[in-house]
Amino acid sequence: MDIWLITGGGVERKAAEELDLLIAMQEGLVWVDIPTCDAEGVRVLSEVFGFHPLAVRDCVERSQVSKIHAYSDHVFLVLHAPERGQGGTVHYVELDQFVGPGFVVTVHGPLDPAIAQEVALRETRAVLRRLESGRLRPSSSFELSYAIVSALARHQEAFVATLAQEAGLLEQRVMADEIGDPEQFLDELFRARHELLVVRTMATLSREIYGRMMTLERFVPGASQELVADLADQFARVTGLADGQKDFLQGVIEFYQTRTNTKMTIAAERLAVIAAVTLPITALSSVYGMNLIVNDRTQFLHLGALLLVMAAMSATLLRWTKRQGWW
Repeated sequence: MDIWLITGGGVERKAAEELDLLIAMQEGLVWVDIPTCDAEGVRVLSEVFGFHPLAVRDCVERSQVSKIHAYSDHVFLVLHAPERGQGGTVHYVELDQFVGPGFVVTVHGPLDPAIAQEVALRETRAVLRRLESGRLRPSSSFELSYAIVSALARHQEAFVATLAQEAGLLEQRVMADEIGDPEQFLDELFRARHELLVVRTMATLSREIYGRMMTLERFVPGASQELVADLADQFARVTGLADGQKDFLQGVIEFYQTRTNTKMTIAAERLAVIAAVTLPITALSSVYGMNLIVNDRTQFLHLGALLLVMAAMSATLLRWTKRQGWW
């Protein structure tokens, strides 16, 4: 557990034993960051801050849905950042927040074993570096929360940008007809679309959260209303970008499927032409074959005449199918 006291003079790290005194004194902005909500984290949330048991439970258990709860003197938020896994999986990296007068508590929700702890701390560590360098001096808890959530929104946007680049490369392969294994290529297309759907869902739910927060004037000071509205706009932008890329990728998928179906149709038509051309030859050979070719009694004169008839029939049929535009 990391505890910082943010004042006009900078940011100072504090010991866990000082937390009660820091909250009571209210001489600055207290930021508590809990990487893992273990027994000590639950004690601090429940006993030191007195948060609602359901909110504490949401910090301990993994939640796939973003949410907001307004309590008497603070709001509780659950947000998510995307992290790519193996086989097209997108992990939900959960970030919980308690935002109240003079304090912000960030809790990093339970992680999938495949996700490193550094990934969960990405946004809060980025904000901490800004605080330590003096580039960020929040005067209220909502300003600090705004900085953290803005970092999360930027990561969502960067995730979409990465997928957009991959979608462009997939389109180039379709246009250049450099597919390779069709089954593997389709898997890449559908995996990319799935990842766009996941990050779009995250951004849309986050947008709804801050749309809801804009109506909580009792909890959000007037000066912070613009920050909340800006966060709603940031998540709306990510949603729009993901929607655009999803539609683009869907167009690539449909174009590839149409081209594949067209090639299969052409191949089937050509096979049908071949079957039609060879059908008379097959019929003649099945009738005359055993009668003309019989070891030393083969009738070469009749055989030559039959071969000429077959060649003439094939040429006539090929010429006719070409005039019909079948090949």
